[in-house]
Amino acid sequence: MSSERLELAARMLEEETRSGRVPAASILVARHGVVVLDRDWGGGPGIVYIIASVTKPVAVTALMLLVERGRVSLSEPVQKYLPEFQGAQKEKVLVRDLLSHMSGLPDMLPEDRDLRRANAPLGWFVKGALATPLVHPPRTTFHYSSMGILLAGEIVERQTRMPLRKFMKKELFDPLGMKDSSLGLGGRKLEETAWCRGIATSFKNAEDEKRFGANTPYWRDMGHPWGGMHSTARDLGAFLQLFLDEGVHDGRRILGPATVKAMTSDQNQGVTAPWGLGWGLQRSGQGNSFGERASERTFGHSGASGTLAWADPERDLLCVILTSRAWSEDGGALLRKVSDAVQAAVEK
Repeated sequence: MSSERLELAARMLEEETRSGRVPAASILVARHGVVVLDRDWGGGPGIVYIIASVTKPVAVTALMLLVERGRVSLSEPVQKYLPEFQGAQKEKVLVRDLLSHMSGLPDMLPEDRDLRRANAPLGWFVKGALATPLVHPPRTTFHYSSMGILLAGEIVERQTRMPLRKFMKKELFDPLGMKDSSLGLGGRKLEETAWCRGIATSFKNAEDEKRFGANTPYWRDMGHPWGGMHSTARDLGAFLQLFLDEGVHDGRRILGPATVKAMTSDQNQGVTAPWGLGWGLQRSGQGNSFGERASERTFGHSGASGTLAWADPERDLLCVILTSRAWSEDGGALLRKVSDAVQAAVEK
C-alpha cells in the first residue's frame, strides 16, 4: 500500500471535519489482515456511530447462523416461520428473497410516519410488515426493502426465543471482539455517540425531529435490524475481515465458507441489480461508493447516516468510512472519493 495515497484519503476526511462540514469522521483500512490506516476526527479514539443500513448485512448474518444450524431454510416460504405473513402472492415469498431485496415488500410501511410519531415499539412495525401488501410479485424485480430485513430479524427472534440484539451480541459481537457494537444503544448514553446531522425526510418538521429524529433515544434504542446498530470503524473492520478470511476469526470458525460465498455473490441472476445475501455488490462498469477501481468481487453496504463499509477479496482489502453527516447532503460524494483514494493506494 502507498502510504502517501493513504494519507490523501485521510486528509480528505480531516479537511471536512476541520471545516465543520462533517462533525465527526473515522476511517479504518486493512490489507492482508493488517491495519494500515486507523484515524478518528471530531471526537476521541473509537467514536461510536449509528451506522444506519450497514446494519442490514450484520442482521442477515445472524439469520445465516441459523441456516447453518438447520433451524431455517432459505428455500422455504416465509409463511413457514411467520404464519401471519398473509396476502396476495405472499405464499411465494421465500426466506432468501428477504435477504436480497426480491421479496416485493416495500422499503418502509405506508404508516411509517404515524408509527414513529407514536414512538411505537418495534413489534408494531413487525405487525405492519406482516400485513402490508407486496408492491410487486416476488422475484420479478429488485426493490430495496428495509421491511424485508425486519422480517428476517423477526424469524431469528422466533427461532431463538431471544431478542435479536441479545442474539447478535452473543453470537457475533462477543466472538468477534466487537466490544463497542450493539443493536440499539447497548446501555450507553446518547451523548456517548456521534451526533447524526442532516437526515431529512419529506414529513419531518421540528416537532417530529424532537419526537423521533435520528438523535432521539427512541430511534437510537429501538434496535431496528434495518438500521439501528451502533458501532466503530474498528469493530466493523473485524466484521469485514471475517468475510475476507472465509468465516474464521482468530482461529475459530464463525461462518462456513459456503455461507460467506453465498452472502458475497450475486443471488439476483437475471435482474439488473446484483446483490448478495445482505451485502450489496460492485456493479461492473458503474461507479459507486466502493471506488471506481474496486474489483467485481467487492461487496459492502452504505448507510443514510453517512457510513460505508466494503471489502475487496481480490486485493484482500477492506475499508470502513464512518461520518456523522447524512449521505443525502452530498449524495455520498465524499465516501466515493475516499474509497477511490484507498483503492488507488494498492500497489501490488
